[in-house]
Amino acid sequence: MKIAVVGSGGREHAIIKKLRESKEELSIYAIPGNGGIALDAECVDINAKDIDKIVEFCLDKKIEYVVVAPDDPLVLGCVDALEKVGIPCFGPRANAAIIEGSKVFSKNLMKKYHIPTAEYETFSNPEDAFAYIEKCNIPIVIKADGLALGKGVIIAMTREEARDAIVTIMEDKKFGASGDNVVIEEYLEGPEVSVLAFTDGKTIKPMISSMDHKRIYDHDEGLNTGGMGTIAPNPYYTDSIADECMKKIFIPTIEAMNKEGRTFKGCLYFGLMITKDGPKVIEYNCRFGDPETQVVLPLLDSDLLTIMQAVTNEKLADCEVKLSNKSACCVIMASDGYPLSYEKGFEIDIPAETLPYVYSAGIKMNDGKLYTNGGRVLGVSSTGNSIKDAIKQSYELVDTIYFKNMYYRHDIGSRALKALEN
Repeated sequence: MKIAVVGSGGREHAIIKKLRESKEELSIYAIPGNGGIALDAECVDINAKDIDKIVEFCLDKKIEYVVVAPDDPLVLGCVDALEKVGIPCFGPRANAAIIEGSKVFSKNLMKKYHIPTAEYETFSNPEDAFAYIEKCNIPIVIKADGLALGKGVIIAMTREEARDAIVTIMEDKKFGASGDNVVIEEYLEGPEVSVLAFTDGKTIKPMISSMDHKRIYDHDEGLNTGGMGTIAPNPYYTDSIADECMKKIFIPTIEAMNKEGRTFKGCLYFGLMITKDGPKVIEYNCRFGDPETQVVLPLLDSDLLTIMQAVTNEKLADCEVKLSNKSACCVIMASDGYPLSYEKGFEIDIPAETLPYVYSAGIKMNDGKLYTNGGRVLGVSSTGNSIKDAIKQSYELVDTIYFKNMYYRHDIGSRALKALEN
């Protein structure tokens, strides 16, 4: 069976490696993939946002199934375009992907259908936003409305920081048109939890919860990044919290999207905060998270392709989603200077025995050798019988890898271990 996976990062590599475990014999193409993914799939030099060329390639190669993984092509309607020419896909159509594509839409959806989230106001005019900041409670959270590579959220601890955030997003247009509108919402406190869930619009089946580490430095200090590491399961996500989320958040979200005529089929990501008043939604993503996927999929004991096709065919209720009782840890190895400026083009030394545990992100290949080609270069993931075991094994694997100017956090999972001690 010929399959294409759209995307080029560690998330896509994790999806491809999991698909490789399928009982069905697969020929996998990555569009565009990267140098490390090239070890597991045939890479195709087409930009993930070039929908017309993706459709043309899939028709030409007689691709039988496409997994559209990143947010941009989903919001741009890649699934719609492929389905129009008769190619089945995993991923939501554009009218459902808006749940991530517009924070204004998602906040209004939650308000309309009484899904617990932070109190908020939306603004399309900087002057109105500035006026609101002068009277609102501080700290406050300011979000660019559209897609911003996971970096369009600013937590302002003072009014001055809040004003600077409005200038950055709405006036300086750091995130382009994504900053035409902003959401300003109350600052919530509590542990964060990521839950990825398969849904066909009728049934929803969550995967194992995870904990992301967004800040660049140890002890959760420094700038926000796309994610410096993850562990799963998240110890704060207890069985009782999971039951509450299913009743008050997960099912109501799916039903709300159906009522809006925007049936969501694919992987819906719930970014949650466990507050003193119960779990609340921080954000939705319309796809697998990165680097959450790199710990969640290794703990999936069912055939990924079978599940994906069940989602496409609206047969998820009849499909088993079996989850492992093990734990997983992923440590992101980045280029020093990320998420700001950094050098690239350095050769990466990875022992052959470590490669199975590596998910490639910012990597290119020249003459059979791997080189750094991005901010987040690779993720090293391993599983264990406990979170402590998984963390230990991941860092032992990290120690076997070398490239010039490499940087990684040394405390991935430490918060989870402390939570387990309490």
